[in-house]
Amino acid sequence: MTLIKSISGIRGTVGGRTGEGLGALETVKFVMAFGQFLKEKVSEPKIIIGRDSRPSSEIYHNLAANALASLGVEVIDAGLLSTPSLQMAVISSQAAGGIIISASHNPNGWNGLKLVEASGEFLTQAQGEKVLAIAEDLKFDLAGEEKFGKIIQREYFLAEHLDKILALGLVDRLAIAERNFIIAVDGINSVGGRDVPELLKRLGVNKIEKLNCDLSGHFAHHPEPLDKNLGDLSALVMEKKCDLGIVVDPDGDRMSLVCEDGSFFNEEYVLVAVADHVLAKSGAGNTVSNLSSSRALQDVTEKRGGRYFPSAVGEVNVVAKMKEVKAVIGGEGNGGVIYPELHYGRDALVGIALFLSALAEFKGKCSELRKTFPAYFIAKNKIEMPGKIDWPKIYSQLEKIYQGSRIDKVDGLRIDFDHEWVQLRPSNTEPIARIYAESDSPAKAEQLAQKMIAELKEII
Repeated sequence: MTLIKSISGIRGTVGGRTGEGLGALETVKFVMAFGQFLKEKVSEPKIIIGRDSRPSSEIYHNLAANALASLGVEVIDAGLLSTPSLQMAVISSQAAGGIIISASHNPNGWNGLKLVEASGEFLTQAQGEKVLAIAEDLKFDLAGEEKFGKIIQREYFLAEHLDKILALGLVDRLAIAERNFIIAVDGINSVGGRDVPELLKRLGVNKIEKLNCDLSGHFAHHPEPLDKNLGDLSALVMEKKCDLGIVVDPDGDRMSLVCEDGSFFNEEYVLVAVADHVLAKSGAGNTVSNLSSSRALQDVTEKRGGRYFPSAVGEVNVVAKMKEVKAVIGGEGNGGVIYPELHYGRDALVGIALFLSALAEFKGKCSELRKTFPAYFIAKNKIEMPGKIDWPKIYSQLEKIYQGSRIDKVDGLRIDFDHEWVQLRPSNTEPIARIYAESDSPAKAEQLAQKMIAELKEII
């Protein structure tokens, strides 16, 4: 059993002994700690709660709502809702915060709590640590019966979200409708199975082939939107002669694409394609992605006359950097697009709308659009790390080995060469190190990663 507390929120396995995963008691404890945290900032806070469609999510959702009401907090129960829709709902409702019940891309058997503050953004590291401290103290200011918070049902937040996407200047509904696209959608049997087809209809797409869109929460395959998990979608695209296949993760903040020939657009290139469209339309501007993302974003940014900036891994880190450099587009290479014109959060729905606008204007096929971007390949490796590791010492020795190369220590250690890079980053949640490398061929990327692994083992 596993319980992980990190910058991305709380998540853990469902079932087992108390304290070893994310069960009812843990859910109530962390939710009440979040409510207490907000009560110290706002005397009568209002909190919005939404959930993905996992079988455990409804139970945890109800536990969370009643736990908050016992603190005297007004709860807006938004029902089934994506993470980006919840983030925007917090802003539009002027709520003190929000909670999405979801384990994101983790498979069935996991669940989690994503905590959002009044800005519609995830908690910072310092805020998250304070919530965890409150949870450990178990000191909550409970309300008397006459002051219990109300639980109000509201389910129109998706419509509000879609209205704002369609109102964006760079979303070209007419061009999308004129292309008469046939699009396959893999909704992973969660909120994307409802939200993505609804968005497509409003964009003028009338021919939609659905796969795993029943909202049951029973995932037909691993829910992370990686190429290796998209075989069924690829087959459906070719069988139905679709122009495109779209898949999202269970809480709707990440996406990936399948081209008309069944090939994979690759989640790393979703942000690249959307950024290129935004930069082409808005002129030169700054972009941001985390250091584990493809350098293709830097290439297209510089080609358009803008500047690219890296950040540490984690949505809050990307957002902070985007604000600092006033980026016009940013995100993560895992299919997470952040478009600040709408809001500061990874959002698959706005990513889809912007990508379709780009594809409609391109007038060619999806596979042809993919070939217009630099061709890079990422090798992703991890190794177990024994005992306590002196990371500063390891970094120092690696810097000597790679002396003369561009070195970045924002997140672990990344070494950049002319057209390739390698990164070593210790995990925050597991006793492992992640070694990612990118080059212009899969073999070169893997060779670069293995070289770093060998050097790391030798130093240890």
